[in-house]
Amino acid sequence: MGGNGAGKTTTIAMLLGLLVPTAGAITVLGADMVRHRHRALKDMNFASPYIDLPHRLTVTENLTVYAGLYSVRHPKARIAELAEALDFTEFLQRNYGSLSAGQKTRIALAKALINRPRLLLLDEPTASLDPDSADRIRQYLQDYARESGATMLIASHNMLEVERLCGDILMMRRGRIVDRGTPAGLIAKYGRLTLEEVFLDIARAEPIAPDERWMPDEHGGPA
Repeated sequence: MGGNGAGKTTTIAMLLGLLVPTAGAITVLGADMVRHRHRALKDMNFASPYIDLPHRLTVTENLTVYAGLYSVRHPKARIAELAEALDFTEFLQRNYGSLSAGQKTRIALAKALINRPRLLLLDEPTASLDPDSADRIRQYLQDYARESGATMLIASHNMLEVERLCGDILMMRRGRIVDRGTPAGLIAKYGRLTLEEVFLDIARAEPIAPDERWMPDEHGGPA
């Protein structure tokens, strides 16, 4: 979690091996993502509603391409399974470009799940979805993580979503992790009632040193 420009999407891009970090190292599923990312990428996947798929291909064609890239066995059955679970069977044969924003969000998530990833990276996974669809997606993600043992790393501004899906929160500001904890733990630490209030405390905190390190004050909020 973090405000716009905090570094959430950049972090995901580095974890995928799309950006090379200027310092430090990234290891995913035992693989160095700078030198040997191909060893991990087959067991990873990513979804963002802000990245489009080819508009002239149908939903089925798009998902078939990705199933082939990941060498998915029985791709037709896997696509049908995801279409039923994520409720897009009725527009499998429609061109991707003709879909609404919410429908595209569901297709992006299906693309990310096509290979049953062990690490699922999600950037605003329920953006553009109505409350009912968003609730169904969150339940599906919870079930998938529990049944598969997969890890999910989610960048989100939806506080209810974070509290429901995440057991560990990393709070970012200006490219740095400035705090970490469970949703309930952070709320208690800052003496607040909601996670949104914690977010605002961190987003609006004034830096007290060049490296932006700070500690909670006696009331639990930022010093």
